[in-house]
Amino acid sequence: MLAYLPRPPTDTSRYGTFPQKPDLPAVPGALVEDGGQPAAAAAAKRGTPMPNYPSAPRHSSFVPGEPSLPPSRGSLTTQHHRGRPSWCPPPAPQEAGARLYPLHALSVANIPNSSRGKTSARSSTVPTPEGLQSRRCKLLEEDGPTVQAGKRQRQRYVTKVGKCQVNLGNIQDKKRFLSDIFTTIVDLKYRWFLFVFMMCYIVTWVVFGFIYFLDAWVRGDIGHQGDPEWQACIENVDGFVSALLLSVESQRTIGYGTRMVTANCAEGVILLIAQSIVGSMIDAMMVGCMFVKISRPKKRAQTLIFSKNCVISCRDEKLCLMFRVGDLRESHMVDAKIRAKLIKSRQTAEGEFIPLEQSELNLGYDTGEDRLFLVEPQIICHVINRHSPFWDMSAESLRREQFEIIIILEGIVEATGNTAQHCLAAGMTCQARTSYTEDEILWGYRFEPCMSLEKGAFQVDYSRFEMTFEVQTPAASAKELHELKELEQQEHSTLSLYWDHLLQPCALPGP
Repeated sequence: MLAYLPRPPTDTSRYGTFPQKPDLPAVPGALVEDGGQPAAAAAAKRGTPMPNYPSAPRHSSFVPGEPSLPPSRGSLTTQHHRGRPSWCPPPAPQEAGARLYPLHALSVANIPNSSRGKTSARSSTVPTPEGLQSRRCKLLEEDGPTVQAGKRQRQRYVTKVGKCQVNLGNIQDKKRFLSDIFTTIVDLKYRWFLFVFMMCYIVTWVVFGFIYFLDAWVRGDIGHQGDPEWQACIENVDGFVSALLLSVESQRTIGYGTRMVTANCAEGVILLIAQSIVGSMIDAMMVGCMFVKISRPKKRAQTLIFSKNCVISCRDEKLCLMFRVGDLRESHMVDAKIRAKLIKSRQTAEGEFIPLEQSELNLGYDTGEDRLFLVEPQIICHVINRHSPFWDMSAESLRREQFEIIIILEGIVEATGNTAQHCLAAGMTCQARTSYTEDEILWGYRFEPCMSLEKGAFQVDYSRFEMTFEVQTPAASAKELHELKELEQQEHSTLSLYWDHLLQPCALPGP
């Protein structure tokens, strides 16, 4: 839950600076220390305070009229420099009581001038070029891919395989689960389901076996074994084990014939009827639960795959968020539908914090594009328009956001076989889920085609399912691109009116 808290504001004036050593009085240049080192070396030893300099922006801003290419995956790696650059000095040891600058503040491209003014007021010495150089090296180290990956690690709402990471606790009214005992048993794990399955039979066998033994002991059938003149109620029951065998033979209709309930007592007949009814009810319930649990189409979702990453690029002159889905089986899904949810925390205008708020992403619901004929891998597109939550999100601001996109694919498992199987499969709805975080969205990429025509049929190559390639995509947000397009249209219309006015023939004055 804490992972979805909103990021702190970009104003970093409230945060402290890098570790600073106390200022020492200036030493005249002519003096030399005891070890024979000059004063410049002594000044380098004691260090200089470092003000809050703004970090260099990662991407260039979007300039109208100039094409802007986003950095590729390979260029990002080279831009952050996995190792220490050759011009970086070795890191100095940190003091025990030194305060570190917040990591998230370093990722802000521009820091307000007020923070720089306050910091420069606190520091009385101008930083040397060596200090600036070490400062730049530290920025590159702390903003490297390793730190970014550690900073991005957080709890997911839904895993990549579709498991919801939500645990329900402190449920007071647990009687609701017993009211729907059939669904409760079906939802159990297989080890607990088999345990309940066996215990239902074992408990009834033992209970009725004990009742048979108690009846035979009370009526004296056990003490008169072998007496031909004794009219026994339950024959050939001389202990609890024999009574248990009678219970198993009666409920499972085995009937070996050596132990039986006679007509000499009414209670024995009633016990036999009761055990037969209870055994039939247990058979109907447990066999039904076993059939439903085995036939549930949960495993069918494992053959519905999603691309590992989302991509953002232009399609039909519109910025779109796209991902790919595919079905590995030849038995296709019937009436497949897809939808997407955006999970993001936000704070209202009244100050209320809403954790994990769910908002809908339009995948073509109004045009029917969300209904899929999933016989080959398809690319699902979300157009980023003014109704989209990504309307004012650029390539740079995307890296500073924290959200999760949940993809849900639903469909009915295609029936195979006779009419009875078709009726049973009519209610087997399969649901496959996955999720994408902001780290798994590639700006300026497209999916490579994975289908070709071979020997009179379309061939799908699933080895190219995850492959993407870089395309020319502006780094600006869809809102900025829309405003720029409107501005160009206004300039074009103004220029056309101006030329029409110039080309219009002048009207001659009248007599």
